[in-house]
Amino acid sequence: QVHLVESGGGLVQAGGSLRLPCAASGRTFSMYAMGWFRQAPGKEREFVAAISWSGGSTYYADSVKGRFTISRDNAKNTLYLQMNSLKPEDTAVYYCAARVRLGVPVQIEGYDYWGQGTQVTVSS
Repeated sequence: QVHLVESGGGLVQAGGSLRLPCAASGRTFSMYAMGWFRQAPGKEREFVAAISWSGGSTYYADSVKGRFTISRDNAKNTLYLQMNSLKPEDTAVYYCAARVRLGVPVQIEGYDYWGQGTQVTVSS
């Protein structure tokens, strides 16, 4: 089992920044890719960003490309999402996810473990 806990969410004005950490525990040695997803009220959960185990490969949704940066520190078992130039449409619950198989998917179905989510609200 892998346990994931997100933090760092909150209320921020448009144009501001937030950094979301996701701490992993348990069988972390079995993790490969990790990703961030988000779900806005009344909408389906959507892909935000993903990163390979080494950090050498990263993938982003078009809506966040150039504004968000995903990174990971394997020594600390922590995944990060740096969010800059935030917009009201970025308001959502943000979830981190981990995969224990090879590959770096962008689909929800590609991930095996999920955190409980952290709320990000961007005011205009």
